[in-house]
Amino acid sequence: MASETDSEIEPQERSNAESWVAGALGWVLPGLGHFYLGRRVRAAVFLLIIGTAVVIGCSLEGNLYRPMPDQPLSYLATLACMGTGLPYFLLRYGLGYAGHVVAPGYEYGSAFLITAGLMNLLLVLDVLDIARGRKT
Repeated sequence: MASETDSEIEPQERSNAESWVAGALGWVLPGLGHFYLGRRVRAAVFLLIIGTAVVIGCSLEGNLYRPMPDQPLSYLATLACMGTGLPYFLLRYGLGYAGHVVAPGYEYGSAFLITAGLMNLLLVLDVLDIARGRKT
């Protein structure tokens, strides 16, 4: 016989539309999708981690990628950077940030910025799994 403490907590299933809203919020601002689902501590931790990666990437003057017609891989790197959501667009269009190729930390900064975007895209998938009840 299983006791009450051994029983699994049933994941809360949400409507398909609500799960897509949570996913979209998670992409717009890192951690916002988790916050929307009531995972406040997770949201704060994820916002801190991804925000720190973006700040480090910018402080090292890394490349915030944009599509370059003669460089097909730049499209993938752009999508990866855009994974941070609103921070990408604020940096790119609001502040005109692009990075500085001759900066000593340029390559490391670029890696931080790409990694921040890819981490956030993974968190969007996490939000969708939580919202659909596949994960607790």
